Amino acid sequence: MESLVLTKQQAGKIILNAAGLARKAAFGNGIEAVYRVIDHLGFVQLDTNYVVERAHHHVMAARIPDYQPVWLDDLCEDGRIFEYLTSDAGFLPMHDFRFSLPVKEAFKRQSKPVTPAETRLMKQIMDRIERDGAVMVGDFDNDRIEASSGWWDWRPAKVALERLYLSGSLMIRRTRTFQKIYDLPRNLVPQETDLTMPTDEAYARFVIVRTLGALGIASAKEMAWRARHVKGNLVKKELEKMAQDGQLTTVTVEGVKAAHYMLPDQQTDISLDNEVFILSPFDVLNVFRHRLKDFFNFDYQIECFVPAPKRLYGYFSLPILAGDTFIARMDAKADRKEQVLIVHNLHFEDVDPAPVIVERLIQSLKDFMRFNRCRSIVFSRSNKKALLRQISKGLSA
Repeated sequence: MESLVLTKQQAGKIILNAAGLARKAAFGNGIEAVYRVIDHLGFVQLDTNYVVERAHHHVMAARIPDYQPVWLDDLCEDGRIFEYLTSDAGFLPMHDFRFSLPVKEAFKRQSKPVTPAETRLMKQIMDRIERDGAVMVGDFDNDRIEASSGWWDWRPAKVALERLYLSGSLMIRRTRTFQKIYDLPRNLVPQETDLTMPTDEAYARFVIVRTLGALGIASAKEMAWRARHVKGNLVKKELEKMAQDGQLTTVTVEGVKAAHYMLPDQQTDISLDNEVFILSPFDVLNVFRHRLKDFFNFDYQIECFVPAPKRLYGYFSLPILAGDTFIARMDAKADRKEQVLIVHNLHFEDVDPAPVIVERLIQSLKDFMRFNRCRSIVFSRSNKKALLRQISKGLSA
């Protein structure tokens, strides 16, 4: 069993390099770079929050210069990627399709009992799609019996469509306005795609390798999280076997309690370009709050799920990374009608960014403004007013 001892700084660089954030344009340019991001990370989380551009596009824009959202749509239409779940909903490379099958089987086994009426409705929906083609929720009459009691109180047709999607009977593609279109897998999955159900051991090993590729180093808990919808998965058991057989390197990080692992061919001698990245809360780097604390001394929480009176930084604050240091968080909203990026709060951490970092932050703000189809930025407040004045001056130059 190979083992390695790392400092927090060394571990942090490995994590950033795996996430594609050690330098600008680590995956290149254009639509092929979008595919390379998804293929490398294995999964890019999707989110519907539209305060600024949606998370999956934001992830791409942080890594790909002049990213165009239509590129992600084109890859879906070409059958090179698809939408489904790992730990959460997101986009995956089509050549990993067979490893979505255990998750679909798990949803079949673990779902609540279906009533006769629900069974009939699902059969009617499948018959309609077989006969007439893909459907959207809006294609069905409002079949709700009682008034809605909240966001997740879906009407029966919506529930049926989602059950058919989760179990694998249907798949999802999206309109340009992000609405779901439900279709048969045979219409969306290329004919040459491997549809073989993996064994429990193969699925667990796939999750381990994919997670380590995206996170650089990871604990057993973090790898198991990626397979969380498959109850009783063998991730921890196979992890032990792979470590014993030398297929993984065990990692001890100074000052961090949990044992970690990495792939044997993982690059460890990493230099950073000290670029500035404005990141999505749902970026792979930010998914595990404890990792941000352990490796980057950054205490972060997305506060859209926190009651307004308890928010410290704002509804949708975006982490800002410079090199291996989180220098700020920015609570922003894109006013698309007025084409203004409204920054409610630009809160700097306890750091004094060098002039070159401030210049790069200004450029990143300009890029983020354009990515959100805005023409100007307005700041409401900041905890460092002199620095904000310097940034505002740089933006207007």
